[in-house]
Amino acid sequence: MRLLAIDTSAAHCSAALYDAGTLTQRLAPAQRRHGELIVGMMDELLQAAGLRAAALDAFAFARGPGSFTGLRIAAAVVQGAALAADKPVVGVSTLAALAQGCRRDAGAQRVLCALDARMGEVYAGAYAANAQGLMEALLDDRVCAPEAVTVPGGPRPWAAAGSGWQTYPEVLAAAVRAACGTGPASVEAERPCEAQDVAVLAAADYAAGALLDPADALPVYLRDRVTSSAAK
Repeated sequence: MRLLAIDTSAAHCSAALYDAGTLTQRLAPAQRRHGELIVGMMDELLQAAGLRAAALDAFAFARGPGSFTGLRIAAAVVQGAALAADKPVVGVSTLAALAQGCRRDAGAQRVLCALDARMGEVYAGAYAANAQGLMEALLDDRVCAPEAVTVPGGPRPWAAAGSGWQTYPEVLAAAVRAACGTGPASVEAERPCEAQDVAVLAAADYAAGALLDPADALPVYLRDRVTSSAAK
């Protein structure tokens, strides 16, 4: 299986080529240059592998939640690339990919992800590793006040990731303590979503037949209110 995955959901920009289980990634701070950088990253990966887009099985993208502008860029780029190559698309939750990164780097079993959603809210998701080492949602991703974040109980420790932990560390840690009796075992507030983790999850979805027509590859904002302050 070969697929090309991208993420432009936050401050970083990344693209990853998944080729029969082998991953190659390009990752860089974007500073509002996502649209300028991402296509070049995709082309560079394909050229380095000696591949054309037609040789891919699918394209994948981090569908959200995240920056409204960034999510729109990823969706538009993937739609255009998939249409041109006549390939399907796989959309992956940004929070799931963030949790998968914690699994990849630190072997985390359960991860509570929280991204700062502005306007006093967070995008939150609770994930646990399955038997294949892939992070699966324990609860649906949601946008809510940090005080309303739901944490599944149980004895196993939680890892924590995402910018919400930088903005609301005490409130979110209290939610973990209330559910599990202890705070998070680790906190990575500055960990970015990475395309390589999007690719791993997308490969599993592809194998399961969870594919989208390019026209249906749309962002998942979680919040209906799109404002200029939230889009930053």
